[in-house]
Amino acid sequence: MPLAPTGELVAHAATERHSVTAFNVITLEHAEGIITGAEAAERPVILQISENAVRYHKGQLRPLALAAASMARSSTVEIALHLDHVTDVELLHQAADCGFSSVMFDAGALPYAENVSATASAARWAHDAGLWLEAELGYVGGKPDAPTSAHTAGVRTDPAEAADYVARTGVDALAVAVGSSHAMTERSATLDQSLIERLREAVPVPLVLHGSSGVPDGELRSAVRAGIVKINIGTALNISLTRVVRDTLHSLPALTDPRKYLGPARDAVAATVHTTLTMLAH
Repeated sequence: MPLAPTGELVAHAATERHSVTAFNVITLEHAEGIITGAEAAERPVILQISENAVRYHKGQLRPLALAAASMARSSTVEIALHLDHVTDVELLHQAADCGFSSVMFDAGALPYAENVSATASAARWAHDAGLWLEAELGYVGGKPDAPTSAHTAGVRTDPAEAADYVARTGVDALAVAVGSSHAMTERSATLDQSLIERLREAVPVPLVLHGSSGVPDGELRSAVRAGIVKINIGTALNISLTRVVRDTLHSLPALTDPRKYLGPARDAVAATVHTTLTMLAH
């Protein structure tokens, strides 16, 4: 089926008071596993490619994006394509020609006034190009340019500032700092659920949770009830994929055919996606 617009998937989730999950794509095995897991769960998903993933592919966005889009169009569930954590304006401007319907523009490391200015400019460009734009306010832990802890004083998103930010930038969704951290390998994050509720009341656009791999199931479900609409997951897929590759090569040290370890790793990604989507559906 045709690619689904990210904005439509998020808007539907917001209306129904549930969530839509965005999973990070680094390799073709990620994309194939995500789609397989989504089809098994019969749930829509967002395939998202980050600026870091583009750097890994030698700065070339188009090959991975077009491959992911082609796989998505052959799926039996609705799938959107999203460009994530973009700081490079030149990369932002490539999105419309590569099948993306949305971009997360990340000016979160800048002082507030500069963040507003840069994000407002990105939003104007995106809307002129027919794209939906997500931005971030506050600092989600785990990023190189952020404080080391998601619990550092002053890093969480302030509801009043968030309302001002959305009004001045014109963004379509807001990623908020409420206690999660990127790249967590243990599911031990505790979210500020009351802050999520206050942000939902203050901000007229859908709220996004980054760093969701480190958040326990109960916390994620509570966050959706409190007002989170889009949930981003990446590290959990990498943990599943890498564990299978490591175990397979350890048990078969003479193995050289990558299909023999990447195939099972792709299946592990699919299983993680299916488990996540099924859990969030209840």
